[in-house]
This record gives sequence, structure tokens and C-alpha cells, in this order.
Amino acid sequence: MNINMTPIKNDNVETLRDISIETFRDTFGDYNSEADMQDYFDTAYNVDELKKEINDQNSNFKFVFCDHKLAGYLKLNIGDSQSEIKVKDALEVERIYIKKEFKRKGLGTFLINYAMEQAKKNGLSNVWLGVWENNAAAIHFYKRMGFREFDDHVFQLGNDQQRDLLFKKTVR
Repeated sequence: MNINMTPIKNDNVETLRDISIETFRDTFGDYNSEADMQDYFDTAYNVDELKKEINDQNSNFKFVFCDHKLAGYLKLNIGDSQSEIKVKDALEVERIYIKKEFKRKGLGTFLINYAMEQAKKNGLSNVWLGVWENNAAAIHFYKRMGFREFDDHVFQLGNDQQRDLLFKKTVR
């Protein structure tokens, strides 16, 4: 199995939008109303917003490929580009999504290891992320990767206020 990544650029914005909606819907669609999902897509995944995020110097977007097929994507943030500052000296994994047909192939581990390397490269001591409190599979994965819960926050999905658990890991 061959895993590689490429940077996401402005000319990839439609592909980014498509995979963002596909993976978010596959992960959370069964648990949320279509209206709330669509509202979130219109806000978070509109082309102008995604281009702004792609061009942010403190954000790092990557597509991940498995055997030359688009399998998922990753978004990392540092500094003021983090969704909030909950941990000092940290890198945020804001989005890490894998298409369902590529899950359980080691891509999540590959991407988390990449995030840890990027934090170290930037001289940061911590990596943190938010996980929906009802996403048991993701919580289990992050705990297995050495992340520990330290806080929570509200994630607004359309009109629904949801609780995300915040996890962090020290860079070694």
C-alpha cells in the first residue's frame, strides 16, 4: 500500500469541497438533520471560505492518497489560525477525514504522525483536536494514539449546539 500527500491549492478547491461534504456526511449524516448538515456545508465548505483557509499561512491543508486514489484530507492550524486557543504552544488538527472505503488502512495513524512531525518542526510542544462526544470510534482512535481528554467546547452544526471533547498530546 502506497500512502502519500499533496498540498491543497486554490485550483483544488472544488475537490476539497466535494471530499469535505462526502466525508462529513458519511461520518455524521445518520445523527443529524439534513437541514443542519446543509447549513454547516453552506457555511464551512463554501468555495470562498475554503479558499480563504487554503491561503492562510498558518494553516496546512493536505490531500492524502492511498495507491494513487484520493482517500482523505487533513487541515492543521497554528497560531491565530487555530479555531480557538485552548492549549499554549500548540498545533491544532482541525479536520482529519478519510473516505469510508479507506478506513482501517493506517491512514489516520499516518496523518496523526504527520501532525506530530509538523508540530515538532514548528517548535511546538502540543497537538490538540476536538471530537464529537458521540463519535466513539474516533475517541478510541485518539486515545490509542496517546491523546488525553482535557476540556470540551460547543460545536455549532446548523441550529444544533453539540459538545466536542478536546484531546491533546505532548510532542516528544
